[in-house]
Amino acid sequence: MAKVVLAFSGGLDTSYCVKYLSDEKGLSVHSVLVDTGGFSEAERSAIEQRAHALGVASHRTVDVVNQYYQQCLKYLVFGNVLKNNTYPLSVSAERVFQALAVAAYTKEVGAEFVAHGSTGAGNDQVRFDLLFNILIPGVEILTPIRDNRLPRQAEIDYLKAKGVTGDWTKAAYSINQGLWGTSVGGKETLTSDQYLPESAFPTPLTQHTPETVHLRFEQGELKGIDDQHFDNPVAAIRLLSQLAAPFAIGRDIHVGDTIIGIKGRVGFEAAAPLVIIKAHHALEKHVLTKWQLYWKEQLANWYGNLLHEGQFLDPVMRNIEAFLTDTQPSVTGTVHVQLEPYRFYVRGIESKFDLMSARFGSYGEMNNAWTGEDVRGFAKILSNQTVIHRQVNEGDEK
Repeated sequence: MAKVVLAFSGGLDTSYCVKYLSDEKGLSVHSVLVDTGGFSEAERSAIEQRAHALGVASHRTVDVVNQYYQQCLKYLVFGNVLKNNTYPLSVSAERVFQALAVAAYTKEVGAEFVAHGSTGAGNDQVRFDLLFNILIPGVEILTPIRDNRLPRQAEIDYLKAKGVTGDWTKAAYSINQGLWGTSVGGKETLTSDQYLPESAFPTPLTQHTPETVHLRFEQGELKGIDDQHFDNPVAAIRLLSQLAAPFAIGRDIHVGDTIIGIKGRVGFEAAAPLVIIKAHHALEKHVLTKWQLYWKEQLANWYGNLLHEGQFLDPVMRNIEAFLTDTQPSVTGTVHVQLEPYRFYVRGIESKFDLMSARFGSYGEMNNAWTGEDVRGFAKILSNQTVIHRQVNEGDEK
């Protein structure tokens, strides 16, 4: 039998894919679950059992959390990347690394086909297809849900006819959880004027007493929280999420342009990513020059857009990563962040690289490294070109 590797999550769509690909297409289905930080051990085990119950020839769980951080998330921090100044690219980044892992497993298995359960209405279909075309160009891509254009009930009826049992009740909200945040979709996100209710967000507000956390960055990476040091920033991200999410912070709705050209809305909960990015950016504003900050912002915006659209393997991404990395050695210090119900703010920073040093001057107070005459001459020279332009264009040659 010809082999197909299926990106498998255990939900309705990928469960349908298993039965359809094996029973209707006569393929040997090899399912793979790619964990980007959103599954517990119990959930991973349950998904594997589900796959075998559906009749897969084999199942593999691939943990890519550390690779995901090292090859992507740390650059989103270095660049302070928020899509449309709002969204930390939680799902966008995940899908790329899931596609990379599925492609690698397809090569390992020697499969003639690769499949995913995306519909024809979202971004994920493009991300998976694009990366599969690049990495496994000789492998045919199968997309039963997209190709058959099946309504949800038709999938349920098909599985029931095949003797597959399960609770297929559609949840009021679709949840996708990973290390870099959780997306939330529901009837409100299909509109332009409604907000998600409190009950839609996975983490309820349980922490009401404000507290301050002290985040230690080393060369741009989060390596410490309060008195704890972490060699692996993944552990720091997870701890910060545990501390911050109960305050119900990091919630919002992102409105953006999809890869397929339509506007879309998605809710999300990303306490740790938003706190990290805002804290990191605050530290950078103290230790980097204005032109470093300016060009970082331009390039990071491109990096986020390309990642969102699945263009992670374009060589320019490595070029931007090199630039971002080169700006980070002095992004070292401690950022004090206040956590409160539904909000957080940066109280201040401490760093030996802080350029806001009284040795040179205090803004609005005292100048120690220059004189008033220095500024008088500087201002005159700085105004020269505009003075000349105005006189020439207003016809005044005096």
